[in-house]
Amino acid sequence: MIKSKAVMIGAGIANMAAAVYLIQEGHWNPEDITFYALDKHGSNDGSTASEAATEYWNKNHPMENTKGFIARGGRMLNYRTYVDLMDLLDRIPSVTEPGMTAAEDTRDFDAQHRTYDVARLLQGGKGIVDGHKLGLNNTDRLLLTKLILMRDDEETKLDNVSIAEYFKDDPHIFQTNFWYMWETTFAFRTQSSAQELRRYMHQMIYEFTQIEHLVGVNRTRYNQFESIMLPLIKYLEGAGCKFIMNRRVTAFEFKDTKMQDEITVTGLKMLNTDSGLEEHVAIDDETAIFFTNGSITDSATLGDYNTPAPENPDYGAASSLWKQATEHFYNLGNPDKFFADRDASEWVSFTLTTKDHTLINEITRITNQVPGNALNSFISTEPITPLGQKDVNMSIVVHHQPHFTTQKPNETVIWGYFLYPRREGEFVHKQYIKMTGKEMLEELLGQLSKVDPGPTNIMKKKDQILESVINCIPVYMPYASALFNNRAKTDRPKVIPDFSTNLAFTGEFVEQPYQMIFTEESAVRSGEIAAFHFAGVPDSKLVKTPRYDHDPVTLMKAAKRMFD
Repeated sequence: MIKSKAVMIGAGIANMAAAVYLIQEGHWNPEDITFYALDKHGSNDGSTASEAATEYWNKNHPMENTKGFIARGGRMLNYRTYVDLMDLLDRIPSVTEPGMTAAEDTRDFDAQHRTYDVARLLQGGKGIVDGHKLGLNNTDRLLLTKLILMRDDEETKLDNVSIAEYFKDDPHIFQTNFWYMWETTFAFRTQSSAQELRRYMHQMIYEFTQIEHLVGVNRTRYNQFESIMLPLIKYLEGAGCKFIMNRRVTAFEFKDTKMQDEITVTGLKMLNTDSGLEEHVAIDDETAIFFTNGSITDSATLGDYNTPAPENPDYGAASSLWKQATEHFYNLGNPDKFFADRDASEWVSFTLTTKDHTLINEITRITNQVPGNALNSFISTEPITPLGQKDVNMSIVVHHQPHFTTQKPNETVIWGYFLYPRREGEFVHKQYIKMTGKEMLEELLGQLSKVDPGPTNIMKKKDQILESVINCIPVYMPYASALFNNRAKTDRPKVIPDFSTNLAFTGEFVEQPYQMIFTEESAVRSGEIAAFHFAGVPDSKLVKTPRYDHDPVTLMKAAKRMFD
């Protein structure tokens, strides 16, 4: 059903993409597009700590130290797969590089700073681990091959099957270099969906040949807010789109119809989080609703150097609204699969800002690589899993510097994360979730000391490193991996649900053919699909999705690598 106006619930990359396509492909008047959201960062974030401290989820948890920078997470790009994202970024100008589109900016930076990770895995007693040796046995290979060869129409065989269940007779795979690299590159956990793992094996199958060096990874010039989100915001604001912030939409109002599956939104209830007042927005027949129905950064909280990040029990702003919609209709998925099991989805990350290069120089010495977006994961020397196996303790990303445009000379920013926050530190004997920023840094120094080749161990410079710290900000994200949670295909709504007249779902909690999630790619494509639908643009104009699982050469290279 063609519309002429849009209300966007959420100002993440999916809805911003939808707005760009409505303007450029649907030829809509930008002034007829209105965003309602809590903030403009979405999941592609990055900001000063002082700015982050004032945002919705952090107002009730004031920070003692608001110096430095914060990036709750970071995502790796891949030109070969992220075709919709790059199409979008080619449509908007960079905000830091005059005369370039945001895509040209990224390609230019990436061409000069190619990723080649030489210390992808590290372990005490071994130092840098040879990641080229995947460590697979024949059972591992057989089960992985079955995933790779499974047809799309057979995917429902993996409904409600976790990765742990799929490999239940093959616990060996969880102590291979392949698993250590795959789980930390893409953030899978053993509780995650085997169905989603299959999609990654299809769309990222070429990573088999390069995963230890991450040579297929492309990065933005600066943090993803300044290199991706800010160009979108500037373009849309400049075009005339309206952004109404500090609004939490709390309920849909739906038209009463004889057919209980016909979905027509007639109004929105929302909370003005500045005034505390309830507001109402009527939706007319010309307006489409673009709803990002889940966010991995909802309910995330910040700590600081001397304070752990507190746990926030909020179900999430976007997911709460999604759940309210499912109470009216039976074909809109099941948000509890993603937002009612924090044990399967929570992370803790940290952003470390220093005033000099002492630590970053030590990491360069230990890992044999200069700063430039390498991903280093530290494997335990003792069993730490419920199966009594070794696993990765923590991972860090040492960005090309500066990572923020406002960094002062010699300031450095490092990001790291703990995929299993309830595990206990090896050097700080606390659960990661209960650590202060200082304690997370001490845990990192301990892990680096275990793999330090010498001749002088990093611990000799511990006092100097601690003195260099401006801030180290822990972040608790209860839903960071929620989009990987074990599920069935029907647990996520379609972008355009059956019998919907004006409501579209966007983001990474929607079901799209072939698309893997946890990428800007799937989010952008959902917005593109929704925009084309309501603007009357034929689907034939959608960016073509590559299928590397159908490419014989790629499959042969992957098969060969399995046996290296």
